[in-house]
Order: sequence, then C-alpha cells, then structure tokens
Amino acid sequence: MLHLRMITPADRTEAVVAAVESTVGTTHLVVLPGAARDPRGDVVMCDVAREAGDELLGELRRLGLEEDGSIAVENIDLSLSRRADAAEEEAPGEAADAVLWEQLTEATHEESTLSITYVAFMILATMIAACGVVLDNAILIVGAMAVGPEFGPLAGVCTGVVQRRPRLALRSLTALLIGFAVAIVATTLFSLGMDAIGQFHMSMLDSPRPNTGFIWKPDSFSFVVSLLAGIAGVLSLTSAKSGALVGVAISVTTVPAGANAAVALSYGEFAQMWGSAEQLLLNLGGIMLAGVLTLHAQKALWATQRGRWSRRTKA
Repeated sequence: MLHLRMITPADRTEAVVAAVESTVGTTHLVVLPGAARDPRGDVVMCDVAREAGDELLGELRRLGLEEDGSIAVENIDLSLSRRADAAEEEAPGEAADAVLWEQLTEATHEESTLSITYVAFMILATMIAACGVVLDNAILIVGAMAVGPEFGPLAGVCTGVVQRRPRLALRSLTALLIGFAVAIVATTLFSLGMDAIGQFHMSMLDSPRPNTGFIWKPDSFSFVVSLLAGIAGVLSLTSAKSGALVGVAISVTTVPAGANAAVALSYGEFAQMWGSAEQLLLNLGGIMLAGVLTLHAQKALWATQRGRWSRRTKA
C-alpha cells in the first residue's frame, strides 16, 4: 500500500476527493479543511493499493496539484486494516507488477544528477577496481562494482527514453559519460602515482591474470550478461527490490573495465586499453537496451492486465 498526503487549493478539494473515491483500491480517506499553511489549502490523505497508484497520481497531476499544492507519496510497510486488505483485492493486477512511473522518474532523476558525491563514488570505485586489476584480486573487483553508482544514470536513460523525456535521458547520459571520463582520468593519475612509489608495476599488468583477465577481453557472454543485468536492474527499481539491485551492481563489468583502461593507458598498453573500452561500451549498451525493452514490456503488460480487469468488472 501507498500513503498519499496532498495539499489542495480549497476550490479543488472536491475534485481531488472525487478522484480518490472513484479510483478502485483506495481507502482511509481523510479531509482536513484549511489545515495547510504553506501553501494554504486543505489537507487530503488516503491510502491506495500500489496497483492503482499510478492512475491516481496521473489524475491528481491533471488537477494541477503539483503546481498549486503538493503530492507526497510514502510506502506503507505495515497496515493492519481489513479495509486496506479489501482495497488491495479490489485493485487490478498484482502490486509487484505495478510500475509507479512518477516514482521511477523521481528516483532516477536523483540518482542521475551529476554531483560531487556521484563523481567521488565513481572515482573511488574505479581506483579500487584498479588495485584489483593489478593484484588480480576478484574480491576488490566485486567491491568496486558494489561501490560504483553508474546504474542510476543508466536507469535514467532508459526511463527517459520510454517516458519520452529527452531532458531526463540527456542529463542521465551526460552524468554517465562525464562520470566515467573523470574517473578514468583520475585513475590514470592514481596509477602513475602508485607506480612512482613502487606499488604498481607494468609487469603486474602484463602477467597472466586468471581472475581479472576477462575484463579487457569482451565476448558474446559479456553482452548476454549485460542484457540479463539490465532486465534485473530495471525490475529491482520498479518493484523496489533494493537487494536485487546490489546483485546487479556486482554482476556487470563496467567500473572494472574503466579501471583496466586507465591502468593500461598509464603504461601505454593500448591493446588492453581498447579491449577494456570495448568491454565497457558493450556492457553499457547492453544494459540500456535491456532496460528500455523491459520498461516497454512492463508498460504493455500492465495495460493488458488493466484492460482485462476493466472488461471483467463491466461484465
């Protein structure tokens, strides 16, 4: 269930209440006339089944609440109410299959903003991966994958494409490309510094690396894994399964490929550098392709489920 808290101009409260009452899957409606002070207006609260949340949010936006009032949405972790149980049963489809497009857009907007924190995480993740590459240490590679924040912008690109929001897609793509560019440059300098103090050596990069050699040798499996990870990543976002997203983060060779490219560049190993760059682009492209297709599939599936439910209720 979701909890909605709205501030509505007094002249639109009746329309908002009507929208809530006409949406299947809503309950616990509360109206507090004149309770809001900034902005001034009435406060309307209700609970809604996740399956019906996107429909209700769309109606509230059409009433202009985001411009003249506010709409706040929270996940309800526990609701002990027979009426809430009935509302969830009345709503079409299953909660796990429902996509809250506004929530997804907002989440990807926050995660795909080019900020100092985002760039710092990219740099740190790539530097950790560089140590893993040189030491042929799989644990460090996995750790770097978990630290890397690149899935946020990747999801932002997918969401922007599917929702036809070019500004979101462009901002996310910009954050992704600039983040990797800055991280690779910083890691190249880091590699040179580590070489200067005797911690890195060219022979470490050229020696056999059974645990990490795959990073700069892309093959068909690289693309297959990136497609599967893209699907899992999008599903984890739309269903709010954050644990699954961690698994996605440590399954695709994006940050380690950038790190290997940076270390190879510092030593003039251009064959490894280009192989790593190819691995990076292949994985990024596979994730975005899978993400866009998955969101389109979810959109179509949900429309089909709603259509069947609508026909069944009218029969």
